[in-house]
Amino acid sequence: MDEEFSAFYRSTIRQLAAFLINQGAAVHVAADIAQDTMAKAYRCWTTLHKPRAWVHTVASRALIRTIVAANEDLVEQVPEPTSLLSCPDAIAEWESRYDMLPVLQSLPSRQRQVLAWTFAGYKPSDIAEELGLPSETVRASLVKARRAAADYLKKREAQQ
Repeated sequence: MDEEFSAFYRSTIRQLAAFLINQGAAVHVAADIAQDTMAKAYRCWTTLHKPRAWVHTVASRALIRTIVAANEDLVEQVPEPTSLLSCPDAIAEWESRYDMLPVLQSLPSRQRQVLAWTFAGYKPSDIAEELGLPSETVRASLVKARRAAADYLKKREAQQ
């Protein structure tokens, strides 16, 4: 069991943190939630049938609870290095490599959430199942998100 979970952890933890960042979490918040989620996954590892989907769902819900509890923007100073973020000073450099972050941040939360799940490799039907939404809602949100992202990128190109 431990070897199987370790392999899962190594192959999933960074993707999970990126998934949370794509939904609007600050890097250090994403790292904390990803670690907490993996600890929960380890405790119930033998009962998980779709562990990848499970950690994405649990992490996404944890982020929503964090946002609601904070009732403020999640971007703030990184308190200290973690195993997922070994050099806090490199955050700006890391974020600048991810050109889509400003685009994602400009989207409404549902569109950002659906697009983050899509970036994580999920199909609309899988997203609908994991979020408990009708497939049509997910598809519509995805279409709107893609249109808004394309408009954002066109405007940004015109300004440069």
